[in-house]
Amino acid sequence: MRLHRFLISGFLLSLLISSFAHSKTAPPPEFDADRNRLIASMLCHQLPAQHFSHKTCNDRMSRAAYDLYLKQLDPRKQFLLASDVQQLNEFGDKIDDEVKEGHLLLPDAGRGLLNRRAKEVGKMIKEILAAGFDPNREESLQSDPDKITWAASKEELRERWRLSLKLETIETYLEERDNEQKKDAAKKSEKKLTPPAEERITVDQKLWKAALEKVRKKNDQYLSRLRKISRQEHCNRYFEAIAKSFDPHTDYMAPESKEDFDIHMSGSLEGIGALLREDDGHIKVVNIIPGSPAAAQGQLQAEDIILAVAEKDGEPVDISSMSIREAVAYIRGPKGTEVRLTVVQSDGSRLVIPIIRDVVKLEETFVKSTVLKDDKGHKIGYLKIPTFYRDFSGGQHGDASRNVTDDTRSELRKLKKKGIAGLILDLRNNGGGSLADAVEVSGLFLPGGPVVQIKNSEGQMLVLEDEDNGLVYDGPMLVLVNQFAASASEILAGALQDYGRALIVGGAHTHGKGTVQTLVDLNRNLPLLFRRKYDDLGALKITIQKFYRITGSSTQYKGIIPDVVLPSILDYLETGEQYLDNSLPWDQVAPVKYKPWHGARLDSNEARLKSASYLAASKKFQKIQTESLRAKARKEDSMVPVYLAGVLQERKELKEAEKIGGVDEEADDEPGIEKKSLDEELADDPYADLSLHLMDSSAAVAQAAARSKK
Repeated sequence: MRLHRFLISGFLLSLLISSFAHSKTAPPPEFDADRNRLIASMLCHQLPAQHFSHKTCNDRMSRAAYDLYLKQLDPRKQFLLASDVQQLNEFGDKIDDEVKEGHLLLPDAGRGLLNRRAKEVGKMIKEILAAGFDPNREESLQSDPDKITWAASKEELRERWRLSLKLETIETYLEERDNEQKKDAAKKSEKKLTPPAEERITVDQKLWKAALEKVRKKNDQYLSRLRKISRQEHCNRYFEAIAKSFDPHTDYMAPESKEDFDIHMSGSLEGIGALLREDDGHIKVVNIIPGSPAAAQGQLQAEDIILAVAEKDGEPVDISSMSIREAVAYIRGPKGTEVRLTVVQSDGSRLVIPIIRDVVKLEETFVKSTVLKDDKGHKIGYLKIPTFYRDFSGGQHGDASRNVTDDTRSELRKLKKKGIAGLILDLRNNGGGSLADAVEVSGLFLPGGPVVQIKNSEGQMLVLEDEDNGLVYDGPMLVLVNQFAASASEILAGALQDYGRALIVGGAHTHGKGTVQTLVDLNRNLPLLFRRKYDDLGALKITIQKFYRITGSSTQYKGIIPDVVLPSILDYLETGEQYLDNSLPWDQVAPVKYKPWHGARLDSNEARLKSASYLAASKKFQKIQTESLRAKARKEDSMVPVYLAGVLQERKELKEAEKIGGVDEEADDEPGIEKKSLDEELADDPYADLSLHLMDSSAAVAQAAARSKK
């Protein structure tokens, strides 16, 4: 067990690598054809040899890599024509042959076609904006690129751009109107924009002209950056596609990305505190760090796609053509400054989110607890573990070294002294962390025994056990999870469920991240001659191990299925390992021997019946279910209005949905508003209410309460 104390579960590792960049790293190397041929050859040999799946470089891998490459090349189908894609399709099953033979043809072919079409689109944009738009003409645009085919002709492509530019102009115009209203608060009520009774809306021509000019500048900058993407960057993205064809957490890290990771691991988390990844050419939010500015602001969510970034009073910069490293350089900034993110949320709605940059407040990432009371007056402990943290520096920077195991043990002892009759353990949004601590925290609730199995790429099994036969808390337990509980938190929840130790309550499934990654330096085993000849080759982040529960079932892909499934406002989201391209499948290995829990516990059958009746009577959950269905409908109906009244109506509906989702609209521009205490947050949490109800109706809790009074 101690040999694995410093093993980090793969979910957190992959997020740290992909989410933070540093703007002062060394520039990428100049293009060197021989160097790139060497990298390609190394990928083709090292990936099959070291990856958990032992996939081979064959036609099947080629097709998967090609699909990923094409998606990132033109993710919104804004540039390439169907005839261009037909040309590129010739490479679809030949990537394996290319890299084996040292011929890197696809990245150059893709770059050439993209740059040619971008130049043509630049001319289109000038002509379209010069012609102008009728903002009241009712039109619509398909916003989901998966639902459209590649444009068959330049005329079809031009029409897509016309509708897109019109929508962008309307949204920019409305932002200009909003700014005018804020500047003149006395006239705000007069100028407030609401859909009028008449069919047409009168447009302020001065503001409309300013909006057109902003859109022109923004798109000029966007196309300019697109054309400046270097030949080497195109090759790097090609290598990334090859790596990700093995699984979504395997990646090629160019030298600058590897340097960014090294800097981040030894630095502080300053910025907005959102974990990001590149996904099919988009910059997507993976998770929000607890205690971060983004978490405090409350609107940015996992699965949001960031389209543009702006300073408080600056012009938005389109980041959709950028690498994650470039994009994060715009998002990060000095503490106390405001960044505005233009995002498309998972239901298709568009939103501008203001966030005040700051350092992550580490105290918000630590374990917290409080005591709640159910309807019968029983004291119920509440314990929140935001992440499985461990200070690997051992307090070298002058601060006391902390870890989640010691903090959880301490909070449990405090709760026990207060005479709790039951415990709610909250793992919602916990993205993982230290694997060793996941095992040790499990041991605080279990009297020893196996916790998780790990299988490596050679098929060897390792069982990690709770080696301490003692336990800190032995009363009834309920564990809250959701779609964003991942990796180490899934190990803990899975172990407690398998032993019958705790009732698992939450969404349909957890994230399903059951793999471990490691970093492989591509320069490590090179002959000295090659190291002198070529610049840094970069590194591979590669999946090498897989987690299995003590029952033999993998946590990969399926995640943890709760004993009691609750509705969520995010039920419509397709989030989790099972929705990622090329994710490793669920499978099973042999179970290990363990002794099921025979102590105090909540009855799962009883809990399902109780929760069903509670949900039927709860107005809060009825609102959640209603809004989830509406969000699902908005996502499925991805045709968006491209006229003023339609856009305004969508804005109105979005605000209504935010109220149901708990977003404080009045707080958007007031970053100094005091954060709610843990007890205040729980008072507005319907899942905490339902958990208390299940505790309240449990015979095990009543018995524990009676014992605590003796």
